[in-house]
Amino acid sequence: MIINKSSPIALDVIKAHGLTTEEYQRLLSIIGREPNITELGIFSVMWSEHCSYKSSKKWLKLLPTTAPWVICGPGENAGIIDIGDGQAVVFKMESHNHPSFIEPYQGAATGVGGILRDVFTMGARPIANLNALRFGDPSHPKTRNLISGVIAGIGDYGNCVGVPTIGGETNFHASYNGNILVNAMTVGLVQTDRIFYSVATGVGNLVVYVGSKTGRDGIHGATMASTEFSEDSDEEKRPTVQVGDPFTEKLLIEACLEIMSTDSIIAIQDMGAAGLTSSSFEMVSKSGLGIEMNLDSVPTREINMTSYDIMLSESQERMLMILKPNNEEMARAIFEKWELDFAVIGHLTDSGRMVIKHHGKTVSDLPIDPLINASPEYDRQFVAVKKRQMINIKNVSIHPPIEALKTLISCPDLSSKRWIYEQYDYRVMNDTIGLPGTADAGIVRVHGTNKALALTTDCTPRYCVTDPREGGRQAVVEAYRNLSSVGALPLAITDNLNFGNPEKPEIMGQIVEIIKGMSEACNVLDFPVVSGNVSLYNETNGEAILPTPVIGAVGLIYDIKKISSLSFKKDGDIIILLGDTKGCLGSSLYLRELCDSEDGAPPQVDPNLEKLTGCFVRKLIFENNVTAVHDISDGGLLVAIAEMSIASGIGAIINAPQNEMLSHAWYFGEDQCRYVLTVSPDLASIVLSTAKFNKISVQVIGKTGGDSLILNGEEGISVTELKQLNDYWLPDFMESAS
Repeated sequence: MIINKSSPIALDVIKAHGLTTEEYQRLLSIIGREPNITELGIFSVMWSEHCSYKSSKKWLKLLPTTAPWVICGPGENAGIIDIGDGQAVVFKMESHNHPSFIEPYQGAATGVGGILRDVFTMGARPIANLNALRFGDPSHPKTRNLISGVIAGIGDYGNCVGVPTIGGETNFHASYNGNILVNAMTVGLVQTDRIFYSVATGVGNLVVYVGSKTGRDGIHGATMASTEFSEDSDEEKRPTVQVGDPFTEKLLIEACLEIMSTDSIIAIQDMGAAGLTSSSFEMVSKSGLGIEMNLDSVPTREINMTSYDIMLSESQERMLMILKPNNEEMARAIFEKWELDFAVIGHLTDSGRMVIKHHGKTVSDLPIDPLINASPEYDRQFVAVKKRQMINIKNVSIHPPIEALKTLISCPDLSSKRWIYEQYDYRVMNDTIGLPGTADAGIVRVHGTNKALALTTDCTPRYCVTDPREGGRQAVVEAYRNLSSVGALPLAITDNLNFGNPEKPEIMGQIVEIIKGMSEACNVLDFPVVSGNVSLYNETNGEAILPTPVIGAVGLIYDIKKISSLSFKKDGDIIILLGDTKGCLGSSLYLRELCDSEDGAPPQVDPNLEKLTGCFVRKLIFENNVTAVHDISDGGLLVAIAEMSIASGIGAIINAPQNEMLSHAWYFGEDQCRYVLTVSPDLASIVLSTAKFNKISVQVIGKTGGDSLILNGEEGISVTELKQLNDYWLPDFMESAS
């Protein structure tokens, strides 16, 4: 056996591959010799932060991952939950942050393509996409171009593939100036008896490559995503960004689903981060087998590609499959019909080793289990984040409520994202229910049934930086509320945990506390985490992003006739505030946008009360006792009411209570576990009495009607003006000169 050996590898080459001296010594002890450059590349991507979760996996074990309805939790390409009737939902969220900052269009587009493959790899047809986007300060010179490229990339890829983008969130903050966040989520539907996994079995079975040809794009993408940026990162790292082709992805979806219907596949895996390296290692490591591959058989689109190039390429729209015996020709015919490459590149062995051949020579011979099992797991030093003090509302500047509302409703975070979602095809497949912005969650019908799925992405980073534990809890309960607000039973979540450099104790402290907070909320709410992604080193020149643990959540609506929206329905409905209002202005948008401060402790979260109140709201919706529901979050109560007016064109008369609480705290405080309901006058007493019976705080605060929002019978603003203020910030910003 011949191994292409090189001279001892220089320290700067080892460092360039993202390995520490200690990790390199561990590598030497595993293989008993100096690696060649291909083997070094393989180790570097498999042990990268992006692939191995070496800084976070200790703490991720705290998250609950099981429930009677969970079919598959973390560890596979995506999580799976049972929704009855022999049907299951497959979903996951992943980041493409670093590539999207370097090359916004391709970075965002390939982020969508990658998460789509994670879902249909398991046998599911993708039925919905969502995203969670964070951009820098609008005044930053790069922000406008980054928005333009990212939105175009997401829209073009999803639209061409034919999967609706039905929801998401977009926020702005200076901490993302040098490192934007692009988190993409896909949801798919599969029959429970047609689920496919990635565990390779059967010595001698063929290893098959399908999809697009392999190029040099994306080489070391996983390693790049595991390091900080610097001022010169753009051009230096541009070659590590993949290039996507949505039309090929569409063909790949249809070809894979067709062959899955033939019962010919033993295992299937997307070639995502680290490409052929990670997909092959992951498939065989789960079964204890070995694999032998001949890289001469890999379809390539560039000449003179080395074994290093082929193994580390992250070219898009590629899959690896293990076929059952005697199915090669049938499988080949399917993929060739769809005009996709099909190549047998190896077979499974009982050696427990990864043997790679190229140009007639063995270029790599590595033990699989020791490499996987020896993947570093660090218990990094961390320090607790110093919590901010509660803000005394009497010390916060008071602005006239209507003037404050005008500022908030037109600020970047709360302004309408119509300019964005109009670039997405949210109607394709014809199962989307409702228009964007008319409900607290996106809703898609389970095709051919009366059931629907409610989907949302949520996070409030400004809470997470001032109190990480509370911020972690709040991200989970906000997703829970959004699903409950449309009448959906919350079932499970996927997460995308975005942080700075975990080698800094204060950043590691954020990670630890946020995961603990998430775990506490998930346990109380019976809301398991079934999939997810951790994205670290999101910082530039030592400046970290705000901690951003995005929650993607899925809920089930049993009857599409039992769905609520946030739009007012008619004049004369009673407006009810559900939940206790304490007037917390700490870390609020009011404080940031009107007082130029981001200080103060965030609102407290009570997961038990969230569960009680959410169940009550869902029951009201199911029994048709409410006409509209909207949870209260960013901007507080008055913003929530304004959004309900804008969505419907109907005004409201609001009566603030005459008590010791100052009006700005009552209108704009961001206390948790609160909803605005509208109820027909004949049902108001029933709702009020049942809420009190369930020991849920409740009060009547006004009624719907007219064409203006009126406060205490005096100060007011027309719904038309509100809508104009809300609608035009983003399009004006994008159309203005740089």
